Order: sequence, then C-alpha cells, then structure tokens
Amino acid sequence: MDLRQAICTKFKRDNGLDYRPEQIVVSTGAKQSIINVVLCLVNPGEEVILPAPYWVSYAAMVELAEGKVVELPTSIDTNFKINAQQLADAITPRTKVLLFSSPCNPTGSVYSRDELKAIADVIAQHPNIYIISDEIYEYINYTGKHESIAQFESVKDRTITVNGLSKGYAMTGWRLGYLGAPIEIAKAADKMQGQYTSATCSITQRAAIAALLGDLQPTEQMRQAFLERRDIIVEAMRQIPGVQCNCPDGAFYVFPDMSAYIGKSDGTTIINDMDDLSMYLLDVAHVSTVSGSQFGDHRCIRISYAASEANIREACRRIAEALQRLQ
Repeated sequence: MDLRQAICTKFKRDNGLDYRPEQIVVSTGAKQSIINVVLCLVNPGEEVILPAPYWVSYAAMVELAEGKVVELPTSIDTNFKINAQQLADAITPRTKVLLFSSPCNPTGSVYSRDELKAIADVIAQHPNIYIISDEIYEYINYTGKHESIAQFESVKDRTITVNGLSKGYAMTGWRLGYLGAPIEIAKAADKMQGQYTSATCSITQRAAIAALLGDLQPTEQMRQAFLERRDIIVEAMRQIPGVQCNCPDGAFYVFPDMSAYIGKSDGTTIINDMDDLSMYLLDVAHVSTVSGSQFGDHRCIRISYAASEANIREACRRIAEALQRLQ
C-alpha cells in the first residue's frame, strides 16, 4: 500500500494526475504492465493502432492477445510522429486500443501537449477505444516538460498510464513498472498478473518508494549527460554522406534514415535492407545497432547513445569509415 501511495504522489506531483491506490498496479517492469493491459483489453481480431516506429514488443503483445496490429507509418520529416487526421483515418469498428510511447523508443520523439490534445480529441469521439500511454522515458526529456495524455478529461477514464524505474532512475535490473488506470482495468490487470507473477520482489518495492519520493537531482544530472551525448551523436551522424538524422527530443536513441545505402556494396556484402546494414556495421565496424525493421520501419537503424562520450565518438568514426566503403 505505501508503494502504491508513493506512485499516486508521483503521478500527482509530476503529471497532475489523480489516482487512488486501488487504481495502481505494480509489475515486474513496465513491459509487464503493458502486456497485462493488452491481454485484459484486446480480444481476438480486435485492432490495436501502433504509430510506427514502435517498441519491438508492442506488436508481439498484440499477437499474443490474438489481436491485429494496425501500423501508422511516420517518417523523419514528421519527427516520427503521427497527426490527428492520420489517427482518425485508421480507426475502424474493430479498433480497441491506441498504444504509443512518448518519449519514444526507438526514435526519441516527444509529443507536445497540443499534439496529444489533438489525438485525445479523436479518441474522445470513439467511446470503445482505450489508450495505453507508455511513459517510461518521462524523465529523459529535453523539451522542458513531460506531457501525459491522461491529463485530458475527455479520455482520462479510458487511458492507462504506464511508467517504471528502469530509465529515469537507471534501475533496469530492479524490475519494477507500474500503471495508473480506471478501476475496472486496474482490477483486471491485477487479476491477470496474479496468475503468473503475483508481484515484483519486496526489496525492489522498498527501493521504489525511496526513488519515487526522493530527490530527482541525480536524474537531472543523468538527463543533462544524455543531452550532451545526443548533440555529439546527431552532429556526427549528420556529417556522414547519405545519412538523414533528426534531433530527437527525448530518450537516448537516434534513428537515422539510412535508405541511401540500400543496394550498395563493398564488393563482398550487398546491402538489401536495414538488417543487412546492421550486420554489416557489426561485422566491419564492430558497432552494434538495431535494424529499423524490428520497430516497424525499414529505412532506419536505431543507435543507442547510452554510452560514454569517447565510445560514441569512436562508434561514429567507425560507422562513417565502414559506410564509405559502400559504393
């Protein structure tokens, strides 16, 4: 109970959201919080809208629930964000959930209050659609203020806000995520997870109270370090011919468009897609990236800058050198 009360305090303090302890469910990570809700809400054949690129597990979660993934493609030109009209056009009588993250993994994109309001206005017109808002990167935000879509009264009673400790508190291995939801959704999620994990460990729960109610200064120092690293990697990637790289507003990833290298070869390896390019960079440059195809985008790769400045600079140097060999 005291942990759930601490989570309520955090939601009110940071997001302006009023939740009661019985509306809070604690899980073994935000990922489990999301799958709990997906399994509770999505019936076979129902549609879940995923703005693409999206975190790799989202589509698999929908498939586990026997739902249908509806991807909404975006591009670097829109900073990888959907707009309200795009969302409205995708809704059908089978639509059950809109699932998205802000800040986003893999793109680092952050939705503004006005952008979220426009999305909320669309969902408000469809009383059978729920929103799952993944806000795990809330504190790694370079725009000045995080915005939660649950702040809008028109959709609050159909919004599930998911968060956790792994990113903002650098507590990945502690495995604690949580959600705030309408009471009927919270009860269902609690019943669902009670059959396969019950709860995260008691030691982590005590640590979570200390994190949530403690001083955020260490988090702010981490955010500032990530901001400096972002600027380093964005500048370096933009200097590489053929690479298009926007400047993400959150998280610790860049998601450059590398499609200019499709069809090129170093004489041994032909780059047919981003899977090939990621393997090429691993084999030749010894730099690990992730193909955008894993996130629903076939033009880009994801690069994490959760690394030292020295390693970031060296990785970018190696990437540039390897790409120069492709003709």
